Amino acid sequence: MYSDDIAVKVSNLSKCYHIYDKPNDRLKASIYPRLQKLVRRKPGKYFREFWALNDVSFEVRKGETLGIIGSNGSGKSTLLQIICGTLNPTDGKIQTKGRVAALLELGSGFNPDFTGRENVYMNAALWGLRKDQIDERFDDIVSFADIGAFIEQPVKTYSSGMFVRLAFAVIAHVDADILVIDEALAVGDAVFTQKCMRFIRGFQEQGTLLFVSHDISAVQNLCKAGIWLKDGRIERYGKAKSICEAYIQFTNQQIYGDEVQLTALASGSAKEDGRLQDAPVDGEEPRAIDYGAVASVRNNIKSANGWKTGRADVVSVSLSSITPGKEGIFEGGERVRMTVRAKANGALKNPILGFLVRDRLGQNLFGENTLSFTKRVPTSIEAGRMFEGVFEFRLPMLPNGQYVVMASVADGDLFNNIQHYWLHDALIINVSSSKVRYGLMGIPFERIEMEVIDDR
Repeated sequence: MYSDDIAVKVSNLSKCYHIYDKPNDRLKASIYPRLQKLVRRKPGKYFREFWALNDVSFEVRKGETLGIIGSNGSGKSTLLQIICGTLNPTDGKIQTKGRVAALLELGSGFNPDFTGRENVYMNAALWGLRKDQIDERFDDIVSFADIGAFIEQPVKTYSSGMFVRLAFAVIAHVDADILVIDEALAVGDAVFTQKCMRFIRGFQEQGTLLFVSHDISAVQNLCKAGIWLKDGRIERYGKAKSICEAYIQFTNQQIYGDEVQLTALASGSAKEDGRLQDAPVDGEEPRAIDYGAVASVRNNIKSANGWKTGRADVVSVSLSSITPGKEGIFEGGERVRMTVRAKANGALKNPILGFLVRDRLGQNLFGENTLSFTKRVPTSIEAGRMFEGVFEFRLPMLPNGQYVVMASVADGDLFNNIQHYWLHDALIINVSSSKVRYGLMGIPFERIEMEVIDDR
């Protein structure tokens, strides 16, 4: 049954490719089986099967943004190409409701010998626009792409950045109901990427988005739901935050290989649904006051998830005020102390303690580790010893919302280390603010004035 609120429905989708070891095997496969059937012999097999996708099923509701992650070769691009109709599945079914526009691998849909102008008309026509509709939008497309006089040059002369600018500009103006983006923004410059992100956020208000990226922060930022593909199958499917956390553990395990074994930490009930629960400290309700932000901090270490190797444990994480004030309440701008305490279960030659503060979308706001200290004062820890990292700084003024503190203990140096214990949400910071309005963080300005200068 295909519900009206479902934009994309993927049912038992599989895609198989035939792999030939030698060029003449391809010729044999096209001739010999037919001859063998004529003489009633069992047809020979001259290829190996490679299943790029194997029994993949999921649904995307209208207005939902789905993030798709996975290592290279996991089937992400194949899945998107089948959804867009540029590949046929071996088995299974795809159902989409509405116009689908896609930005897949660089160069798809463009003729390198045509000019940018010609490719705009050709590409937009492929997405279902009539010539008069393209005429009306052409100037807006050129303005969005911002490639100047190159619009009249063959696209084979374009840089990769110019190529993706024009391709994105086209799909941004075809009135799509479903937008598919496959890692295309990775080659854009910062200014154009920001322009694309503004468009994407506007599109999310009424459209359905399928987003593939190796940028885990971007996936958490944009997506509520996520799929992790592994070897052509769905490894996990659920809330983007929990999917990304599991994938980060997996990629670290791939990096470490057989050197250590990462074990997932059991998460408490506060984490079971993938959402952080608002909970004030000591019964105090977060309250807005006239002169700035108020933040309350809750210890979440018993419910936090992550992983460990068994070599060391994070025992506690705390945030306390150095500046005199109400205990457990922070306003921003005061001096604070972040303490990460750990225990070494085995000897650590070059221990590292660190933390990161993240917003609800998983964006890293600020953080630090002890490498700057141990570089000056080499420190090793014997098995069974407790140790802690102390970080003192001025707390930024955070906008309204919920923030989490990630904490970890590692062994090694900046470029080669093993994370022995990783906690995603060790502390939860709830912020009520009446003044902080601009950017991801605010700072306590010491002077804001405006003067009239008479220079006549």
